[in-house]
Amino acid sequence: MATEVADIHPEPSSTVAMPPDGDVLLSVRNLATHFETPEGLVKAVDGVSFDVPAGRVVGIVGETGCGKSVMARSILRIVGRPGRIVGGEILLRRGEEWHDLVPLDPYSDEMRQVRGGEIGLVFQEPMTSFSPVHTIGDQLLEAVRLHTDLTGDALQERGVELLTMVGVPRPEGYMGSYSWQMSGGLRQRAMIAMALAGRPRLLIADEPTTALDVITQAQILRTMRDLQQSEELSLLMITHDLGVIAQMADEVVVMYLGRAVERGPVDQIFHDPRHPYTKALLGSIPSLQRVSRSRLTAISGSVPHPLHRPEGCAFHPRCAVNLGDVCRQAEPETYSLGIRHEFACHLTVSTDGDAVAQVETELVLATASTAVDTLPLTVVTADPEPRRPRDVERPLLEVVELTKTFPIQGTSLGRVRGRIHAIDDVSFVLHEGETLALVGESGSGKTSVARCIMRDHAPDAGQIVFRPTKYAEVDMAKLSRRQLRPFRRDLQMVFQDPHSSLNPRMTVHDLVAEPLVVNRVGDRRSRTERVGELLELVGLRREFMQRYPHAFSGGQRQRIGIARALALNPRLVVADEPVSALDVSVQAQTLNLLLDLQERLGLTYLFVSHDLSVVRHISDRIAVMYAGQIVEMGERDDVLHAPQHPYTSALLGAVLKSDPRERVTLNPPRGGVANLADLPSGCYFHPRCPFATDLCKTERPALVTREDGHAVRCHHADELRLAGMDDEPLPPMPAETDASPSLT
Repeated sequence: MATEVADIHPEPSSTVAMPPDGDVLLSVRNLATHFETPEGLVKAVDGVSFDVPAGRVVGIVGETGCGKSVMARSILRIVGRPGRIVGGEILLRRGEEWHDLVPLDPYSDEMRQVRGGEIGLVFQEPMTSFSPVHTIGDQLLEAVRLHTDLTGDALQERGVELLTMVGVPRPEGYMGSYSWQMSGGLRQRAMIAMALAGRPRLLIADEPTTALDVITQAQILRTMRDLQQSEELSLLMITHDLGVIAQMADEVVVMYLGRAVERGPVDQIFHDPRHPYTKALLGSIPSLQRVSRSRLTAISGSVPHPLHRPEGCAFHPRCAVNLGDVCRQAEPETYSLGIRHEFACHLTVSTDGDAVAQVETELVLATASTAVDTLPLTVVTADPEPRRPRDVERPLLEVVELTKTFPIQGTSLGRVRGRIHAIDDVSFVLHEGETLALVGESGSGKTSVARCIMRDHAPDAGQIVFRPTKYAEVDMAKLSRRQLRPFRRDLQMVFQDPHSSLNPRMTVHDLVAEPLVVNRVGDRRSRTERVGELLELVGLRREFMQRYPHAFSGGQRQRIGIARALALNPRLVVADEPVSALDVSVQAQTLNLLLDLQERLGLTYLFVSHDLSVVRHISDRIAVMYAGQIVEMGERDDVLHAPQHPYTSALLGAVLKSDPRERVTLNPPRGGVANLADLPSGCYFHPRCPFATDLCKTERPALVTREDGHAVRCHHADELRLAGMDDEPLPPMPAETDASPSLT
């Protein structure tokens, strides 16, 4: 409900001198952290204020480059040079007293005690945060020693206790493991355990689930929710995933370009947002409730570099409802709507400063920017039904009983002590002009299938039948590298990480033109013209040709990767997690772009993802993979609304709903994907399945295709009524069951 005009009043602009009222643990006041660089002054955090109440969860949201992580590091005084705090207060409550952390020496004993002892930090990427040459136990016990007087057996017991607290199975064994021997979920749990070593009252989690698949994400969030409640922790959660915020946070702070543009209770932020940036972020969220293959609302352009911060309201170049000169020339004041809901926007005030009613404008945001970074694309509305009749008799790609294993080297002499069964008897067809999505957790074999189709990996057995023309077909599994070369023009790949997949020493021109050069297509002049056409096709400008990848945002780099994949007019594009590393706004732009290009060029996609809410927006059919096998496959809506395999239902139940009024008890299946080097007997999913019987434990099910084309690999598919996308998730796994090979 909109608040009356009388409730809107400007906040005082001066620094709050008195400590906050109420049960507040941490109060950040007008915090400013700047970096003095040779290019100029970078105001990474520029006057941010918020409170963290005791025992509550505060979410910090915003796109990459908005200053969220710098703000978190400023609280702990670990901002690296040339960054420094130039203003503001960081007030931490100790009993009845308040202590400002800003004047403290970052290397002082008092500040070291604050880090870990009073405020713990969970880093974004645990793989790079742990030392690869020290065991998890050594690093965990070092953190315990710094904040306790424990020694000997008591010290070891505390380490095991911490790992047990965060749900690590067989913690005594993992104390001697190295970080690179653990899955992503286990590493994140160990990182949380280390952050809790000093019994802090506040835990800062910086993008704790960004790199994880949906089930592992649900497991980690459940662990953090349980710890927050059982240990009475305050939690400051930093993320760009609004689904995480909707399910976890009590209060929300929305940051843009170093400033808080809106903050308030989570229900008001999601159901009565007042800043256009907040509205735009919420509109960009892919969800299972949206119409299939429909365009997402995307924010135009990208976050500018802080060195080039726009005058006036920083968001006005991307805002579809700005007020022209007012937004371009003056920074908006902060206004309050009742209790704890504040926002900074000119749309709420007239030009003479008098308060007026909030402008209720539907944000109609373009797919690509009309500003300096991208060109507008022609909007093509995707039809929810398949766009063309399928040639059932002659699919473009047919994979038959594909199998791939990788050897495990046992000694330096090269002896093989085992094999990893990455792909186990996978079969499917892909029709021209459609999108087939491969979904599943990390380690389920999706990427291995994609790379076998591209022939980056040579399959051990099976067929990969490709039909490049109406009358020709070839089994690519049997071709040598030289024989494959003519067919590579028709199959191209878009990689997961646009940063690592683009050579930093090559210009955009050379990157996009490389497939043309390798295949000897045209001369230099014609290739340059082709590169320009491709850049415009994906919404980038021709004048970007001579720039290097580091000069672009993540979304722009992904567009460059897509342009390179389209250089040779391929028939089939394999997209391996193309949006998993992107902000929600950039993700929406990229998904819209892929839909537009498919409509315009008649492309066929094999789309690899772990997120069913993303898959719903782009796929025609879905194949669910687990432990190297396809366990279910069918039309998109059949799989999403009426899943036949318990694993599919578990994936659907792990997708976070982006509405705080629909919070659910997170009950992801226990454990991780089956150990591919030591697969369980019978059904591979039975150690994690709440419906498993003795038959499931002893007999391996076959993939059975029904009359309607829906295929499922489950002994009890005809007996089960499983939860779909509109239903409640599966019941939790019985507590006494602990048969999974690993817990991630």
